Amino acid sequence: MSDTITSTSNISDSSENLASDSVSINSDETITTEDEIEGFHIVKSILRENIDLKRIVIRDKKSYCGILLDNNNRKPICRMYFNTKQKYIGLFTEDKNEEKVPIEDLNCIYSYADKLKSTVGNYENEKQQIEGTN
Repeated sequence: MSDTITSTSNISDSSENLASDSVSINSDETITTEDEIEGFHIVKSILRENIDLKRIVIRDKKSYCGILLDNNNRKPICRMYFNTKQKYIGLFTEDKNEEKVPIEDLNCIYSYADKLKSTVGNYENEKQQIEGTN
């Protein structure tokens, strides 16, 4: 009987951990929503063939959720503006200007796969040029 109770208890503990992973609260009261986490995973799935996924990080701010390369705020891959009724994704041009594009739902992020890959490619080209001059 105690084995059953222990087993049930473990299931409960793991489901609590899953819930805490899906929505997290940062120290500055910024809430990372399930949509932002799902958007982050979509971007990672798009870029999986181009770069090591460990290099892609999420950094949530009050006004947007940023996805960065190498945890470097000078290498933004995109920004997600999901805290309003209309969702937007911020995409970056070659000269790092942001273009905010409205999206209907998270699946629309896949439509911008080429742009996301291009942004990462630009950072990789910059890195190679810097390494080539040293």
